[in-house]
Amino acid sequence: MIIDTHIHLDDSRYDDDLDEVLDRAKKGGVERFIIPGADADTLEKAIAISEKYDDVYFAVGIHPYDLDGFDELVFDKYVNHKKCVAIGECGLDYFRLEGSDEEKQAEKDKQKEIFVKQIEIAKKYKKPLIVHIRDASVDSKNILIENNASEVGGVLHCFNADEQLLSLSDNGFYFGIGGVLTFKNAKKLVNVLPKIPYEKLVIETDGPYLTPTPHRGERNEPLYTTFVASKMAELLETDVDEIKKTTSKNALKLFFN
Repeated sequence: MIIDTHIHLDDSRYDDDLDEVLDRAKKGGVERFIIPGADADTLEKAIAISEKYDDVYFAVGIHPYDLDGFDELVFDKYVNHKKCVAIGECGLDYFRLEGSDEEKQAEKDKQKEIFVKQIEIAKKYKKPLIVHIRDASVDSKNILIENNASEVGGVLHCFNADEQLLSLSDNGFYFGIGGVLTFKNAKKLVNVLPKIPYEKLVIETDGPYLTPTPHRGERNEPLYTTFVASKMAELLETDVDEIKKTTSKNALKLFFN
């Protein structure tokens, strides 16, 4: 069994063959799927998908690139839905900051503000966080610690292999590992993987993005978590079935406990 803890099934690239995508995944041993919330405009689509398929769940959240769509009332409306398992993806992303230094700082401040608000929502409703961090490790870690995110924990989605974040495992955080692990240029993640506590690893695709080898250049889909599991088993020198069992157990504890 594998649980895909981060798959954007509400993306339009799955519109024409979603039934087939999920069927392939289930035949390959992928049994649960979580759609992260990123944009308020696609939330209802994600919910509709979760209601149609028994093994699909969703999260409510606003990605740091879509802050204008933040509305606390949306969270209040959907967070208690029976298929909602988390808050996010939320966090900080400084990769695309543009403009003057003042404009960049203003964007950082806005991202921090909305990130903190989503942490507070997670604590209010006792839901784990799905955290997006890119080029913002220090600020993200500080915010999670200072705002007591350990009360709910969560996952560092698409873990960026920054070792200073590893200590968050002591604060209830898990580490989402996806197709990047199979890339030739993923030396940093390959080296850091063995340092992650075994009981804190979960698997994800981030589909339709970050497709693993040997399918790079194609649309990613949940079935390809099997390549991630195989690579993890190779690097950790263990059996792939043990990786599937352990990461699924971890995901169940985090999202479905």
